[in-house]
Amino acid sequence: MHSTACVDWRERIVERRSLTPPPIFADEAEAALNQFKSLKIVDAPGKPTFGEACEPWVFEFVAAIFGAYDAEKGRRLIREFFLLISKKNSKSTIAAGIMVTALVRNWRHSAELLILAPTIEVANNSFAPAKDMIAEDDELRKLLHVQDHTRTITHRITNATLKVVAADSDVVSGKKAAFVLVDELWIFGKRASADSMLREATGGLVARPEGFVIYLTTQADEAPAGVFKAKLEYFRDVRDGKVHDPRSLAVIYEFPEAMLKSGSYLDPANFFITNPNLGRSVDLDWLRDELGKALRATGSGRQSFLAKHLNVEPGMASRSDNWAGAEFWMRRADRRITLDYILARCEVVGVGLDGGGLDDLYGLTVLGREAHAIEVEASAAPEEIQEAVGGVKRIKRWLSWSHAWAHKIVLERRQSIASKLLDFKAAGELTILEDGAMVRGLPEDIAEIIEIIARIKDAGLLSFVAVDPAGLGELIDALADIGVTQDNRESGANFVIGAPQGYAMMNALKTAERKLANGTLLHADQGLMDWNVGNLKIEATATAIRATKQNAGDAKIDGAMSLFDAVTVMATNPEARRSVYEERGLIVL
Repeated sequence: MHSTACVDWRERIVERRSLTPPPIFADEAEAALNQFKSLKIVDAPGKPTFGEACEPWVFEFVAAIFGAYDAEKGRRLIREFFLLISKKNSKSTIAAGIMVTALVRNWRHSAELLILAPTIEVANNSFAPAKDMIAEDDELRKLLHVQDHTRTITHRITNATLKVVAADSDVVSGKKAAFVLVDELWIFGKRASADSMLREATGGLVARPEGFVIYLTTQADEAPAGVFKAKLEYFRDVRDGKVHDPRSLAVIYEFPEAMLKSGSYLDPANFFITNPNLGRSVDLDWLRDELGKALRATGSGRQSFLAKHLNVEPGMASRSDNWAGAEFWMRRADRRITLDYILARCEVVGVGLDGGGLDDLYGLTVLGREAHAIEVEASAAPEEIQEAVGGVKRIKRWLSWSHAWAHKIVLERRQSIASKLLDFKAAGELTILEDGAMVRGLPEDIAEIIEIIARIKDAGLLSFVAVDPAGLGELIDALADIGVTQDNRESGANFVIGAPQGYAMMNALKTAERKLANGTLLHADQGLMDWNVGNLKIEATATAIRATKQNAGDAKIDGAMSLFDAVTVMATNPEARRSVYEERGLIVL
């Protein structure tokens, strides 16, 4: 059977070679290409046809779609297509041409073809060029009837219809489309209900084996979420050969990891990698000028340019005002780290807590110090040195694991992040609380937090619980019930302490970033914390810095703040509970 993998895509994309496999059925591909190439791009100078104006990659993609159709069996062998490409590469115009071609070549009477867009504006971006293509072609004007008010094009012989639907206003349920094109999938990723809506829109393919679904998108302007994140990860795996799915094809214009790491993606000489239409619909001088502006910008300006015009997935090191530790955060993820792992390896453990109102997350971080020291480079901070022999520094690493809780009301009030939160819930990193839920006489989040702390205490490893002093509520009483109080501080174990906030947290920020940089702070591989750390914004004065969030309300940072709360106390080098390990033995992996 054919394969849709492109495992050597890194070499191919740099060498400007095709990322698309040849069509399975050449005759079908050629017939469709003849139709597609004859369509005119009305808003381009001189109204050229696709055949005159497009680069080879466009024809290769169109050929792969239509050339996957087995005419003898009435079945399409590749049914799902995914194209990720930078903005201004004529994505919506190409979408219109593909769907008009599909409408002309379709044989099923009363068939439904659908372009599904997230907004009316995006819908018009596809409908307008489709309408113009038909108006410029004498034969198509006779064959196809255009109805502007409903954004519908009807085939006069088969009575098949191509409808352009805006998901924010039109009804998707009940559609039985054989051919579906989803435009700007990244915007759907911001909607918690998008997955079920897309399933509804594409459900008609079950009974129409000749059909296809095409997902077209640019990169998201924030970390991928929801249905976009799921599709992007899946199609990357198909492309990379990690998932064998010959019925799905991914064409993804993005920089190889090595170019992102080296920074060479910022060289205008490499902009062609994510802009295959460079020199046609994309102007290199304009990109170069906009890059200069973006690199001088603060906040989201730089991130938006890199995502939209270079297809650089938003990351934590893409802003000039981000926390310095964010640059090293992703490198220090360790998939082995869990709560159990920390309890097995560490000699002392602390907990950081950062709680908010009903509109926020309640973040918890468990931070442990390993029992055995490791050798590190000379850049390690002097106060962290446990042993120095012959100039070799030995440091005990810190390991962190986090969890968060959110009231269900957040999904309603902060719909722009609802899909992200549901992703984190599915990954087991976030608990969504039902209204009024109580466990053992406590609110559900407090009860689960106390359960985690009690487990650490029962293991004989708990040193401290560091909390944001604001909004403690019933937490202090609940901690006292398990023997964790402020009065215990002199004993060096099982005590609760208010962690300094605002500018007073500067030492924790600096300590954490140094330890991330030298590799002595490792953390669990958790998307929730990646997002929280990426949302951090650093505000500076002449003498201090403080951490806040990028966008008020939506950019949650509670998990990251709980880490800093824990770092505040762990940096004081709390006493180890070595007797615990002498009794039960230390697990060293």
